[in-house]
Amino acid sequence: MTLQIWKWTTRSLVVGALLSVGCWADAQDTAKKATSLFDGKTLTGWSGLADNWRVEDGAITGENIAEKPLKNNTFLVCDKKVSDFELNLEFRIMGGNSGIQYRSKLIDAEKYIVGGYQADIDANKRYMGINYEERGRGIMVERGEIVAVNNQGAKSKVGTCGDATALLGRIKFDDWNRYRIVAKGSKLQHYINDVLMSELQDDETAKRSAEGIIALQVHAGPPMKVQFKNITLSE
Repeated sequence: MTLQIWKWTTRSLVVGALLSVGCWADAQDTAKKATSLFDGKTLTGWSGLADNWRVEDGAITGENIAEKPLKNNTFLVCDKKVSDFELNLEFRIMGGNSGIQYRSKLIDAEKYIVGGYQADIDANKRYMGINYEERGRGIMVERGEIVAVNNQGAKSKVGTCGDATALLGRIKFDDWNRYRIVAKGSKLQHYINDVLMSELQDDETAKRSAEGIIALQVHAGPPMKVQFKNITLSE
């Protein structure tokens, strides 16, 4: 009996060690796949309107200026398409509204108009962290919600990730924050400063998107300015 216990314990330790090594290897492999999408100096790998996008103080900077206001939202488009991924970046917004498009499509190549999923950024606090489908189904998930959309397009709130107002307290307005977007299959999660702000489970096959571009938004309307830096992608 003692010998059998010893053999079982030894076997468990060996299996546990192998699993640990496997997890470590997976973590290492994921880390190797993380690539930078911004060199900190130029807009190489990105395309957009020169009047509205530049690099300033080591950050991608988008601006809607009073002297030449935009008539429609415009975007800085990354050359790379994504499907399942994790996107990490830092952002800062000074007035107005912005967002991060993903699994999206370029609708107008001349004006750089984009449609698709958006991780919202809002200096006015109303839309910060939500999932909004630009030029599509509109607001998909409010901040603090976990929402499922079935194949017929019916939405249902299936959970919560916090109080919408309380979640705003985790965000530093007029300062730098971290955005993390995780897209895996039909599940889309938005984190700000490592706190889950919203989650969408999109099973409406006729309208959901499984692949597309990444893009950054400058919003039409009042003057606004937004900045992005330390942009990395893991697939």
